[in-house]
Amino acid sequence: MNKIMRKSILAAMSVAVFALGSTAAMADSKNPKIGFSIDDLRVERWARDRDFFVAAADKLGAKVFVQSADASEQRQIAQIENLISRGVDVIVIVPFNATVLSNTIKEAKKAGIKVVSYDRLILNADIDAYISFDNEKVGEMQAEGVLKAQPKGNYYLLGGSPTDNNAKMLREGQLKVLKPAIDSGDIKIVGQQWVKDWSATEALSIVENALTANNNKIDAIVASNDGTAGGAIQALASQKMAGKVPVSGQDADLAAVKRVIAGTQSMTVYKPLKLIASEAAKLSVQLARNEKPSYNAQYENGVKKVDTILLKPTPLTSANVNILVADGFYTSAQIGSK
Repeated sequence: MNKIMRKSILAAMSVAVFALGSTAAMADSKNPKIGFSIDDLRVERWARDRDFFVAAADKLGAKVFVQSADASEQRQIAQIENLISRGVDVIVIVPFNATVLSNTIKEAKKAGIKVVSYDRLILNADIDAYISFDNEKVGEMQAEGVLKAQPKGNYYLLGGSPTDNNAKMLREGQLKVLKPAIDSGDIKIVGQQWVKDWSATEALSIVENALTANNNKIDAIVASNDGTAGGAIQALASQKMAGKVPVSGQDADLAAVKRVIAGTQSMTVYKPLKLIASEAAKLSVQLARNEKPSYNAQYENGVKKVDTILLKPTPLTSANVNILVADGFYTSAQIGSK
């Protein structure tokens, strides 16, 4: 009789413990905690991503803890460790340096935390998912925009940051489009350089040197984002060449959109930040709740084929710049369009 009673009590206790555990798990999944580690919030683009992401996550019942690494890999590692110690369910990372986070991500995985790579692919690490715009396609659009404006002549390739895997994907897309014109001799690549930290100041200096080295005989510049395009255009302007040499970009930064309207920048690539941020928030909450997201690609990152959501970018010229107003990305007053 005592044994039976003891078994009944133990069974009741285990049911109670299980119920408590289930309630706790359900409470967590209902209101997951998400860490958002961002490369550099001083950059206009990332501040917008943050705002859209937090708003979308909030609607889904998640709480977001945001950290900005201010372009420092050591600071980003420390901040991710801080998010791990806070016991978040998912960490979303815009990596400053895609190659140095392997050990930190191991710690996150040991703690049972899911990791999402946002916009830039984290290399050599066991991440759960990657979400980005199709960066190779962005590179193709940049080269197509410049090639359409200047189908022949001397080209200069202004890359992004060498620590950012996206910069390499962009270059692959650019060369895919340019190769036939290079092979036929219609265009000649007279120089190419990566731009540390995507710095406009460094891009200015690189293009100044390139113009000097080529006696100003540069007919087109394939710049990998709007910041580097701005530096290139500043260098061209000092030689009275702005508007005569087509320059590409991406991100639809406000200054770049104004340059596109003014005709000093040929095009930029618009990546609706509300779309990527909202989709990333949804993806993070799905992972926290152990639901299955809808992936449409995979990327090899050196450790595994990472399940990926790729979103579609839009090439932007003066002809279709009002898309930005229609999308609520900028107002007419901001971009100075009618």
